[in-house]
Amino acid sequence: MAGRVHPRQLAFSLPHAESLSRDNFLEGPANAAGVALIDSWPEWPNRIMWLAGPEGSGKSHLAAIWAEISGARSTAANVLTAAGVPGALATGALVVEDLRAGDFDERALFHLMNLAREDGAYVLFTGRELPAALEIELRDLRSRLRAVPVVTLLPPDDQLFRGLIVKFCADRQLNVDESVVSYLATRLERSSAAARQAVELLDSEALRLGRPVTRALAAELLRDA
Repeated sequence: MAGRVHPRQLAFSLPHAESLSRDNFLEGPANAAGVALIDSWPEWPNRIMWLAGPEGSGKSHLAAIWAEISGARSTAANVLTAAGVPGALATGALVVEDLRAGDFDERALFHLMNLAREDGAYVLFTGRELPAALEIELRDLRSRLRAVPVVTLLPPDDQLFRGLIVKFCADRQLNVDESVVSYLATRLERSSAAARQAVELLDSEALRLGRPVTRALAAELLRDA
């Protein structure tokens, strides 16, 4: 009788919802200024503010928290149109996510800032760059954006970084021990994005291989990455 062939286990990439509630936001020195900005609303120094920071630093999470408490709508910067500005500001507050050079309609953004000022609406911009770093053709828009107060998020410190690793594991319902967290914390780039990607890789490979998430598996994957 021929040897039995065992079917290979398939790993399905299923969506894992990441909670963007205040209770699930990890606070630390790196994001303290951003937390203070959200907590101080509506007593902002300006009704239009800019939240800057590297990828995965918590900009979207903080923006989601502010949207919840302020009733703000949210839009990606690259889909904002001049015609859509009045509707976007209908609640009197708006999050405009991921403003980056060459990826937004300058006239729509200028219209937004003018209408927000006229209506007394609040706007929170998020972006990896500072406003001054954006190349903008419209001179009036350039000067307006550069006058917007900026709050900057920094890369996570050691304690916050370890907490992020634990959080991303919990989001994916992964049970990991301290040795895995310590191994990842000392070998990954110190960024939330790197921690999230490493946990996603561990999860998918553990499922594919039918193995638990251990320090040994983490070492194998990081060595091969």
